[in-house]
Amino acid sequence: MDRFEHTVEILRDLIAFPTVSADSNLEMIAHLANRLNDAGAHVQMMTDPSGHKANLFATIGPEVSGGIVLSGHSDVVPAEEDGWTDDPFEMTPRDDAFYGRGTCDMKGFIAAATAMAPMLGKANLRRPIHFAFTYDEEVGCLGAQHLVRDLAASDIRPATAIIGEPTMMRIIEGHKGCCEYTTRFHGLEGHGSAPDRGVSAVEYAARYVMRLLELREDLKPRAPAGSLFDPPWSTLQVGRLHGGVAHNVIAGLAEVDWELRPVQPGDKAYVTEEIAAYARDVLLPAMRAVHPGARIDTQVIGDVQGLEPAEENEARDIIQRLTGQNGAEVVAFGTEAGLFQSLGMSAVVCGPGSIEQAHKADEFVSADQLRQCTDMLERLCAGLITD
Repeated sequence: MDRFEHTVEILRDLIAFPTVSADSNLEMIAHLANRLNDAGAHVQMMTDPSGHKANLFATIGPEVSGGIVLSGHSDVVPAEEDGWTDDPFEMTPRDDAFYGRGTCDMKGFIAAATAMAPMLGKANLRRPIHFAFTYDEEVGCLGAQHLVRDLAASDIRPATAIIGEPTMMRIIEGHKGCCEYTTRFHGLEGHGSAPDRGVSAVEYAARYVMRLLELREDLKPRAPAGSLFDPPWSTLQVGRLHGGVAHNVIAGLAEVDWELRPVQPGDKAYVTEEIAAYARDVLLPAMRAVHPGARIDTQVIGDVQGLEPAEENEARDIIQRLTGQNGAEVVAFGTEAGLFQSLGMSAVVCGPGSIEQAHKADEFVSADQLRQCTDMLERLCAGLITD
């Protein structure tokens, strides 16, 4: 079978693993490890502290620095939404496309990358190819954070990373970061007829939200000159405010879910320091004047680094040569690319399928997109083979 048919065969196997972020990915990682090991790769599986999740890092080629990483996340979002025509965890070919949870986000790229392994394992390569398949990207890039710590401690450092998130095979050289927080307010419940005797967690949460919205406006004039993003400034939004139990009960608990998408690290520091100072110096003293046990806690849910466009970017240049594209773009959604960039690697995002299909019922990747990806990776790998 040709490489495209091999890719489709692998994709069918991968879709059958229901690697929802809340569940284990070990069976899928073991399956990929066996395929890559059979092709001659040096395979490492690194489990998380729970032992229920794992990254896979495999290498074919010389044991030297300067290699190229092909990276994708193994986890998928739940497939509980209405509208699925077929079983979401059984790949269904239909209308020149392949349907199933994860087909574009992002098991299509993982399948295409893995399909290259048999060719690479039989060849002499002038620089190594690394396969990096991570866990829990959808809930904060937890696996990639684990992986880059392991890479930072290793003797061999890759030079370039290609992250195969769905971009319709367009070259993405930059994206904003994504920092997600949950802030919890612990007040004092009481009867609604005596509001001065309680500490309403909902009311203090509302004041906290108003301060966040003020900070959101502060971010607009901080947009860096020449920013390629739309909008060009860092954004902040409040996704959820929840608290209280009834009309006539002073709310003892409240939660605020909010996110920040910075275009530059200084904006993240500005917002987090300002809102922490407001909680510490303004809200908490007022709350504790009534109830000394009152408190405000903020939990970091996700902290994804942005991918900063760079004038010199080998990863971008490689993909441009392979695809014939002249330019590169930036996007608003986050990926693991910024984590690889933080190690000093050049990084680019390019993969089959559309982000518009991700996280929806009847998720799919078209046969044309998957073939384009397979052809691109085949040209990449062929270019690394020496006589």
